[in-house]
Amino acid sequence: MTSLRFVERLRDLVGGVEVVLSDIWGVVHNGLEAFPEACEALHHFRSQGGTVILITNAPRPADSVQRQLRKLGVADEIYDAIVSSGDLTRHFVASHPGRKMYWIGPERDSSIHRGLDPVFAPLEQADYIVCTGLFDDETESAEDYRAMMLQARERKLTLICANPDIVVERGDRLIYCAGAIAELYRELGGEVIFYGKPHRPIYERAIELAAERQNHPIALNRVLAIGDSVRTDLAGAHGFGVDCLFVTRGIHAEEFEGIDQLDPASLKELFGHPPRALTRELRW
Repeated sequence: MTSLRFVERLRDLVGGVEVVLSDIWGVVHNGLEAFPEACEALHHFRSQGGTVILITNAPRPADSVQRQLRKLGVADEIYDAIVSSGDLTRHFVASHPGRKMYWIGPERDSSIHRGLDPVFAPLEQADYIVCTGLFDDETESAEDYRAMMLQARERKLTLICANPDIVVERGDRLIYCAGAIAELYRELGGEVIFYGKPHRPIYERAIELAAERQNHPIALNRVLAIGDSVRTDLAGAHGFGVDCLFVTRGIHAEEFEGIDQLDPASLKELFGHPPRALTRELRW
């Protein structure tokens, strides 16, 4: 990597692009309010015949994500469909009927279980774990779960991570997500199945939905991913084989101060594989 391309506007990148796979939290909203210019940009892209699939590591079904978006002022018209890691986790639970689940996560994520009739059990009796987040992400960190994870490892339980994010913005703060617990468990030697970015299943499902709307197979060189996380959005796009527009004002904002002065070695360390371009915020 010798240089980075900075763009001010999405329209400068979407020539030949049929499908945008956009992250939500950090790109479209910050957990408290929508970003109007980002919403306008996606709406413009759709109005020109493009397809927008929102892909999110939210540990909830797509319809629950949609309701949250509406509350934050994000209009339905800016996207064609939503694919969430919660939907993929639900598929795992549905394919393991009768198995006992220990659930780690806040009550607000309970919609992930809706209609599945799961068998909940304490950790000592569970067959597997589903982690949607921390019980209290306002006060806890992954370290608060170390003893629990050691116990789970002793029982050789598989942990299903319904949100691979380590942290996410909530207003002007960063809070821990399910990925932080999952990574701790993996470091301790536990088995983890991750659903969501940067793993392929969420991208494969998004492309399926885009192909349905475009009425033809989607070539990956006509797809642009948008996100604000090196670990999930950028790595996921690269692993799937699509270009990425990287939004710098998200969770990595402090790291990008003075990025245009960084040397190639520092850029390589920061990004690994370079994005197609960077922008401070999404706008048309």
